[in-house]
Amino acid sequence: MSYVDGFVLVVPKKHLAAYQRLAKKAGKVWREHGALEYKECVGDDLKVKMGLPFPKLVKTKPNETVVFSYIVYKSRAHRDKVNAKVMADPRLQEPPKELPFDMKRMAYGGFKTIVSA
Repeated sequence: MSYVDGFVLVVPKKHLAAYQRLAKKAGKVWREHGALEYKECVGDDLKVKMGLPFPKLVKTKPNETVVFSYIVYKSRAHRDKVNAKVMADPRLQEPPKELPFDMKRMAYGGFKTIVSA
């Protein structure tokens, strides 16, 4: 079964284009180093009545949106190898002067796939 790194973060709406440019660059690097999939998804239907809506979970302000992202790998070992190559890639060595999101409000984790349909 595959392995997935998942992310939930808050992005100010005015910085969404800058985030998208950064994400496209990152996605290219991850895929070149072996990631099977790289997805960045911006909130669209977040006013749900079921469960805990993402905006409430991450306490967004009216001028912010939620981004849900994930990267798919063959296994956790594959993830570790890919991420080591990504972190050493010179294209990602110099982060932007100002990130288009607040790293302190980002949630991240590695997940084992238990169902794949």
